[in-house]
Amino acid sequence: MKYDPADTAVVFIDPQIDVLSPQGKNWGAVGASVTENRTVENMLEIFKAAKASKFAVFISPHYFYPTDRAWKFNGPLEADEFATGTFARAGALNLSGFEKSGADWLEEFKPYIEDGETVVVSPHKVFGPQTNDLTLQLRKRNVRKVVLGGMLANMCVESHLRDLIEQGFEVFVVSDATAGPRHPTWGDGYKAAMINYAFLAHAVVKTQDVVEAMK
Repeated sequence: MKYDPADTAVVFIDPQIDVLSPQGKNWGAVGASVTENRTVENMLEIFKAAKASKFAVFISPHYFYPTDRAWKFNGPLEADEFATGTFARAGALNLSGFEKSGADWLEEFKPYIEDGETVVVSPHKVFGPQTNDLTLQLRKRNVRKVVLGGMLANMCVESHLRDLIEQGFEVFVVSDATAGPRHPTWGDGYKAAMINYAFLAHAVVKTQDVVEAMK
């Protein structure tokens, strides 16, 4: 496996405090999976390798604004996100209270996301990139292959995977650069995602595979 920065990019979904930090609102559901997979550490390794070898990096974030609370119907996860204030921001044009909030990036990611080169696309509003400009931004840079990771494995990451495949991209999912929630009734979201990745992705890889392929 060898990647070429001319046609390959890293896409990270929701590298945000609320789903990756013990200070986040969803740590009770995702913390065990994040810790076991070393998700944060592995994402950081990929950030470093991508920047060192001049690969483009894209961030697809999840934000909710006060006006989104006017939605008339929501699925169970959406309802929980609104109830807990997950990914909440003061407004689309307002960054007050953003820094160190649950919607903010992890501190260790900031040097790589805020370097003036990483592309932060508009927010996806449910799970997939159908509601943001990720595909446009990738195509405008002639990206053909995507190295995909971030949160949550069985929801936003899987939704991005499915749509990118439908849009004609070759997608490599990094199994240890993601994590999933565990629910006492619904089960282990990470395990469910791994099954689907094996069926859907062009390859399911490890962080070390990615780092080596970027050299």
